[in-house]
Amino acid sequence: MTDTLDLAALCEASGTKFLLALFVDLNGKPCAKLVPVEAVDELATEGVGFAGYAVGAIGQEPKDPDLMAIPDVASFTPVPFVKKGLAIVHCDPHVEGKPWPFAPRVILKQVIAKAAAAGFAPYAGAEVEYFLLKYDAAGALVPADSDDVAAQPCYDARGVTRMYDHLTSISTAMNQLGWGNYANDHEDGNGQFEQNFQYADALTTADRVVTLRYLLNVLAQERGMIATFMPKPFANRTGSGLHLHLSLRDTTTDAPIFPASSGGDEDSVGLGLSKTAYSFVAGILKHATALQAVIAPTVNSYKRTGQVASSASGATWAPKLPTYGGNDRTHYVRIPDNQRIELRGGDGAANPYLAIAAAVDAGLDGIASGLSLGEVGTGPETPFPLTLLHAVEAFEADDIVKGTLDVAGPGVADYFASLKKDEFFAYHAAVSGWEHDRYLTAF
Repeated sequence: MTDTLDLAALCEASGTKFLLALFVDLNGKPCAKLVPVEAVDELATEGVGFAGYAVGAIGQEPKDPDLMAIPDVASFTPVPFVKKGLAIVHCDPHVEGKPWPFAPRVILKQVIAKAAAAGFAPYAGAEVEYFLLKYDAAGALVPADSDDVAAQPCYDARGVTRMYDHLTSISTAMNQLGWGNYANDHEDGNGQFEQNFQYADALTTADRVVTLRYLLNVLAQERGMIATFMPKPFANRTGSGLHLHLSLRDTTTDAPIFPASSGGDEDSVGLGLSKTAYSFVAGILKHATALQAVIAPTVNSYKRTGQVASSASGATWAPKLPTYGGNDRTHYVRIPDNQRIELRGGDGAANPYLAIAAAVDAGLDGIASGLSLGEVGTGPETPFPLTLLHAVEAFEADDIVKGTLDVAGPGVADYFASLKKDEFFAYHAAVSGWEHDRYLTAF
């Protein structure tokens, strides 16, 4: 059966009448065209065209040929809970018949192929934290739940219950899609929530993060709320992270790579991982400063990592140094068990495709270089970036992380760095209020 028939059959079986042919730019902006099911054959074989310069940060000028969004049939996702008969299909932008190297999904697919060549299949889980807000009568942003004023609202059963309709609608949607939602909670900030789903292969998880952000935005808006993934919308509240849980499997046997072998002596650190896994962690730590430019990619991101304490709990839950530990949330890399590691440096502004790609590539470098870890609680003696500019400068000096963005073609990393520098200087030249205008609904 061809992809054309597959996509048409999926539409027919699910009652889909329209598809959002969707991809994201380097900043994570979801871009789409609404395609009627009558044009599904053309979509599947030729794609749908976009003026790339109008898309945003995707490396095109007005004179350039169209971006053609070619659907990945495996990503087909019916979303009738948004609009009856609607589905999403994630796409890979192409230009003149070739995958466009500035497209984040294309970059992640290239890193996955690179990992496969080394015998590894990367898997990922993601914790998507967000705030539910509204404007009050004075025009100030406040929690959508007017009663969400407790000094320590984290896990408060009453706060979850008051937002029951929203949380259960998202949970039901995730479970109808087969994502395996297993928990929904009130986070540490007033108005802040998190809804968890099962891990999957790296590409599937990145697609799901993009889809979930879209669902959260549009379903919250229908209830008169704003869902924002802005890293630090309030100075006196915890920021929103995008914590990534990463692991590797053997491409031949599908066996997990991270657990130390039973009865073996390879666990030199004592946290239950294999030598390969520890080298993977060491690679992430080695490249952490540069990695921050990708996984914490906005000016606002460094208001989250730069705070000492920002809530009544006394913690920011954001790492300050590139260190690792066991089941300890104060570190850049947390090792909660022998199946995975948790990278805690990323935030809600991160593009999931780029974040997972850069983290996996850094880990692969650690494996290829045979890197070792120091004592638990330590890390490389490299400064953690204080601002986006510091992070971008580290990015430009790091051949591995910079090379991740160039994996599908040259020029992407330099373009990305110039975007982020422009953003940094624009912020510092802007008037008060630009911060919310720029970040609140951008992701």
